[in-house]
This record gives sequence, C-alpha cells and structure tokens, in this order.
Amino acid sequence: MKKNLIMAGLLALACAAGSVALAAPVPHFAIEGAQFKLDGQPFVIRSGEMHYPRIPRAAWRERLRMARAMGLNTITTYAFWSQHEPQPGQWDFSGQNDIRTFIRTAAEEGLQVVLRPGPYVCAEVDFGGFPAWLLRTPGLRVRSMDTRYLAASARYFKRLAKEVADLQSSRGGPILMLQLENEYGSFGRDHDYLRAVRAQMQRAGFDAPLFTSDGGAGRLFEGGTLADIPAVVNFGGGADDARASIAELAAWRPQGLRMAGEYWAGWFDHWGEQHHSQSPEDAARTVEWMMQQGVSFNIYMFHGGTSFGWLAGANYSGKEPYQPDTTSYDYDAALDEAGRPTAKYHALRSVIARHLSRPLPAVPAAPQPQAIASFAMQPAGSVLAQLPQLSQGQPSRWARAMEEYGQNYGYILYRKKLAQAAQGKLVLEGLHDQATVLADGKVIGRLDRRLNESTLTVDLPAGTQLDLLVEAMGRIGFGAKLVDDNKGITRGVKLGDEELEDWMVYPLPLDSASLARLAPQALAARADGQAAGADLAPPGFWRGTLQLARPVDTFLDTRGWGKGQVWVNGHHLGRYWQIGPQQTLYLPASWLKAGANEVLLLSTAAPTASTMQGLAEPVFDTPAVR
Repeated sequence: MKKNLIMAGLLALACAAGSVALAAPVPHFAIEGAQFKLDGQPFVIRSGEMHYPRIPRAAWRERLRMARAMGLNTITTYAFWSQHEPQPGQWDFSGQNDIRTFIRTAAEEGLQVVLRPGPYVCAEVDFGGFPAWLLRTPGLRVRSMDTRYLAASARYFKRLAKEVADLQSSRGGPILMLQLENEYGSFGRDHDYLRAVRAQMQRAGFDAPLFTSDGGAGRLFEGGTLADIPAVVNFGGGADDARASIAELAAWRPQGLRMAGEYWAGWFDHWGEQHHSQSPEDAARTVEWMMQQGVSFNIYMFHGGTSFGWLAGANYSGKEPYQPDTTSYDYDAALDEAGRPTAKYHALRSVIARHLSRPLPAVPAAPQPQAIASFAMQPAGSVLAQLPQLSQGQPSRWARAMEEYGQNYGYILYRKKLAQAAQGKLVLEGLHDQATVLADGKVIGRLDRRLNESTLTVDLPAGTQLDLLVEAMGRIGFGAKLVDDNKGITRGVKLGDEELEDWMVYPLPLDSASLARLAPQALAARADGQAAGADLAPPGFWRGTLQLARPVDTFLDTRGWGKGQVWVNGHHLGRYWQIGPQQTLYLPASWLKAGANEVLLLSTAAPTASTMQGLAEPVFDTPAVR
C-alpha cells in the first residue's frame, strides 16, 4: 500500500510538471478580440506613418526620435515592392531601400513597428507600389488571381521575408503585426485573392498577426476583409468623422478591434490644384477623442517627406481624367518635409502627453534649412543634340507603350522622317502623359493628358523630322484604372485616320548610367564657331555648380524653369512644374558636400530664368494656370 501511495504521488508530481511544461508562453504581441496585448498587458497603439524611401537615410534616426518625442509608441510603414525589385529578379535593399535598418533603428529609438508589405500599397506612389515591369506582360492583371502576377508577388514576399522575418513580434522583434494587402475593398471583392495573398505571406515566413485596413463603409469592409482576420478602419476629417468611422467598424465587427489604420491628418497635392492643409486644432481634437476612448490609431502621415525620383504616382476622378501627384509629400504632416516640428506636431504632443503617466522625451533639435545665394545655370545641350549619348534607338513598326521597349520610367522619344507631306490632325492615341511635339527640332505643340488633349493640327512638308517626346508623369495608383496605366504612346499615332508606321524609338529613362554619358561641357557654340542654335533649344539640359562652405538643408527654387527634373550630385530630387502648387524641391544636406556640387536640370520648356537659388522655406503657390 505504501509503495502504491508513493507511486501515485510521483505520478501526480510528474503530471503537474508536465502541465507547467506544456503551458503556452505569453506571446510578445497578440490580438485578443478588441484588444492588443504586449507581453500580456493591454496595449494601445499610438502610431505615425513614415516611409523610408521618402526620407534621406541619414535623417531616419532624427525623424524617428521626433516621433517618440511627440508621444508615439509605434511607426507604421509600407514596404515598396517597386523600390526593392526595380527589374525582375534584381533586388535592392541598400541605401534608401534598407528597410531592415529602418525597422531596427525604430526599435533602437523605443518604437514598435507595423509593417504593411503590400504587394499593393497605394501611398500616392507610381503604380501603387507595383514594379512597372509587370506591365511588360500583355494582359497581366495585378491584384487578381492571374497566375503570372501571383508568381511574381510570391517571389517578392519570399525575398522581403529574408530581410525582416526575424524582426517580427512572433520572434520577439519590433514588427507587431502586418497588413494583408491594402484597402482592397476599394478595388475588389475577391476573397479568394485575399486568401491567396495571405497564403503567400505565410509560406514566405510572415507569422506575426495579420490585419486588414479599409475605408469606413460596410461595402468596403465586406470586400476588403476576411472573416478570420482582424479589421481596422481608415478615415479623415475631424472628431465626428472618427466617431462615425469607429462606430461603423464596431457595427461590422462587434467583438473586434477599435483602431484607425489611417487617420488622415492632412492630404496630398496634385499638380495644378490647390495645396491641402488641415488645422492643428482639428487634428488635436480627433486624436484627443481617440485617446479618451482607448482607440488605437495611426496618424497618416506623421512625416510625409518627398517622393524623390520617379516615385510620385497619380490619381483620377470623375471630373479629372488624370491627376499627377506632386514631388513633395509634405502632406501638411506634424513633421514637415524637412523634418521640422510644426504647430500640428506641438498640438498633438500636448494632447497625447495629457493621457500619459510619464513625461515625454524632450523635442530634439530641429533641422534648419538655409537660404543659398543664386548660382548660374549654363545650357548643356538640347535633348535632341544629346540623344546619341542618352539612348540607342530601336526600330519599331508602330509607336507603342514604353514598357514594350523595356522601360519603366522617364521620357521616351518617337522619331519619324515624313516621306510625304503631313496635313491635318495628328492624333496621339492613348497619350500617357504629356507630349512635346517637334518638327525639325522646333517645338510646334504640347499635348497634356490632364486636359484630355491628344490631337494637334499640323501642316508639315515632306522630309520633316517629326519627334514626339513623351513624359511619364506617374502611374495611377488607386482605383480600377491602376491595372493598365502604361506610359508613352499606348495605342498608336495617326494622321487623320491613317496610322503612322516605321518609327525609331529612343527610351530615355534618364538613369545614372545614361546621364553620366551627357556631354560634360555646356554647348555654347559649335566647333565651326557658329551659334549652337538648335543645340540649346528646349527641351534641354542645364548645368550649374552650387558652392557650399558646408552642407545644409535647403529648398531649390524652381520658379522660372518651366517644367522638368533636377539632379544634384547624381541624386534625383524629382519633378518640378511651374503650374504649382509646389514651386521648390527639397534638397537634403546629406546629399551635398563642402565645395562644388553639380546641379543638372532638364526643362521641356524654354526657361525664363538663368540662375537658381536655395530657400529656407518651401513655396506652395495657388496654381496660376492649368
């Protein structure tokens, strides 16, 4: 009997020990009904959106410290497929694209991270963040069950996971959770597609909690969510809009999360339209209400930054067929384009501080952009004169979209020698997006997709060299039209009813390799001593040297230079355009050096200025012309 009692006691102890050993550990981060939990404790997400490609890498840490000092505990960012796979199978996670370092830096500054890996992101970037080379495959449809698209997105998730999978909360890292697709309810209702994306993410190694994010309408929730995935809501406006949107989310998922996946505390700009702003008071009242209610939030944008290079996208509406986005993504955010705290920053900081038991960190010293004295810009040759250095022509029976010639961004030139006189209407069918029409090197007209322009009346003699220089101004990134917004001349060129054939096509991506081949000296005169004439005619390049005692942040004043692009020391600042509202380009100090700095400018119109200068403040004018 005694032996039996001892054995029973030992068995009981073994069972108890086994129960302890089998008890599930508390996850680092979890979603339990309407509540987030961090290390087992209730956690309210106070997030702000920042996008690593839109911020100079040297400024990442200081901008993240600004977020912490405003009272945020989390940073949200998209991952940008287009930036990480610029060509099929060619990956880039370096420099501005080093998402791993961005996330680790956020963690070092005491911030959690919410990652939105796409594959679609919107974010007012070209093609909604999809790589443009997807459009080279005829008929391929993004955001669908198209097997060609899904094969590409699966490769993207697998490669992205190599960079960041070990930083997920499921493995003790700072990435709390990941968004499944992005606002899919505003695009479609195919739940099989959402399940396919989820499966791709999971197979790639993304095992942190997932969520979906859509606008605050039942129809959008229905299309954009899955029954077993937590959902959050996006909205703008004031506190009343917040109440209504959170209430609609609660009605849709009574036991689910209460979170603003995007609270739009500002807005973005289109070329030729008004500059947008939201008052600090409205933003503060909205965040105050969410803090009072214990609602988690993500302020979109906390810091917008700049859509450098070709990153800016476009939109459309019922009234406007095409609305290209400005280079500046300032967004009227709490932290301005140069990283300076605004009145909105301080208003939000005060609101958040009132609801916290611990004092906030001191606001770090802010960047101080400086005015820079004007410096001369010298002509460096017309696009036509520099064409041999910039591109190798490709014979083409018809004029077609730039993607069909292997090009992603920039400009493309279609050239044809007219064997016969051309009289009547020259029609550029499917013009995407703006064309400069030249005859024997002289500009005879411009056509603009924004204004539904595609036809020019011409009267040209036989033997004329006809050049059509077309600029891609950003692919549509939201709505049904994003799926096939190819660039260049997408359907053909007609004279009257007859399609013109036999073109020489010159892709002009204006990347670092092609720009390095530009003639190094200004073309002031030809070798025979005669005036350069057409060599200096627009569209053309200008060069200048910016002399600095030390690098400083500044805003390059582009007024008087018409329309075009600017590069400084090889860094592509982006597009400028006289129609505004943006009239300056942000130039970060980290892209400059003491001494001589090369400024290269392309203008597609005849400039009225011959110098440039730097300003301490950006300029957003009311557009004067359409």
